[in-house]
Amino acid sequence: MAEYRLMKGNEVIAEAAIRCGCDGYFGYPITPQSEIMETLMLRKPWEETGMVVLQAESEIAAINMVYGGASCGKKVMTSSSSPGISLKQEGITYIAGAELPCLIVNVVRGGPGLGTIQPAQSDYFQAVKGGGHGDYHLIVLAPASVQEMNDFVALGFELAFKYRNPAMILSDGVIGQMMEKVKLSEYKPRWTDEEIQKISGSWATTGKTPDRDYHVITSLDLDSAKQEIFNHKLIEKYKTMAEKEVRYETISCDDADYILVAYGSSSRICQKAVDLCREKGIKVGLLRPITLFPYPTKIIQEMAKRVKGFLSVEMSAGQMVEDVRLAVNGKVPVEHYGRLGGMIPTPNDVVKALEEKLINVK
Repeated sequence: MAEYRLMKGNEVIAEAAIRCGCDGYFGYPITPQSEIMETLMLRKPWEETGMVVLQAESEIAAINMVYGGASCGKKVMTSSSSPGISLKQEGITYIAGAELPCLIVNVVRGGPGLGTIQPAQSDYFQAVKGGGHGDYHLIVLAPASVQEMNDFVALGFELAFKYRNPAMILSDGVIGQMMEKVKLSEYKPRWTDEEIQKISGSWATTGKTPDRDYHVITSLDLDSAKQEIFNHKLIEKYKTMAEKEVRYETISCDDADYILVAYGSSSRICQKAVDLCREKGIKVGLLRPITLFPYPTKIIQEMAKRVKGFLSVEMSAGQMVEDVRLAVNGKVPVEHYGRLGGMIPTPNDVVKALEEKLINVK
């Protein structure tokens, strides 16, 4: 029988991790995501499933523990918020370069620098364009509800192991702190050693057997020709993701003259803005990217053939708007509206911005 609870977004991340058979969580407290580790400590999953929960001495230590656990084929994860994710970037690019699966949660707060503990969406570039050094991508999922915070934990691990690639849940302080009714996932047992061998035995450091050579986990290759070949392999993997893993939601787009593009908490605000516009006789729709990488470029290209303009709504100075513009490729106007530093736009703000930037432009 389905189990429902009223929970915070952060709390349900922890619950979903236990229920999906996560082997280890390594983290460090930072507002507004500290409830993830706090909930895990209260739940004591080491007594229930054997899951390891460890507060590391720093964000850098935590991400390197994730590297170690992932190298063994284990389901491991970490979480943090903006400044903490910045500290993890070296480890994240090493994980991507070693083609290791793991899950990273970023409950975004305002920046730059220490910024504020209030919600923001200004880590889009960092998450989607790489963040660390080198040519790599994370799989990036953007939840817009507490239910999706729950669902994307299992999905993130599924995609991470499917592609041997780190996955990120890019949330924000609104979704992390808000409480909603959530349908909890069914319990899945942690993988046995035999299951890990079957799933990841071709690469994981599970112990050398007589019938194979050693497995070495590294992102280093001093032979430039080999490293170029490896980079092309990564590029092909990202192309496959773009072909098979794009996820998005459309609302009232079939007859729309204008499209709002928004993810996460901004998309919830835009849903109300769409209703307000429709009441005024303005045909507006909403495109909500669920995967930020791979990005729903093709649907935007199709919409650009029939709409009059796009407004990217973000709690940032304008980051995702660049991907909207790349997709539209100059066919129709693309504008941006956002609030900064932890401020949250209202639906009326969005309607006003749409009218001023696109509809009433002379």
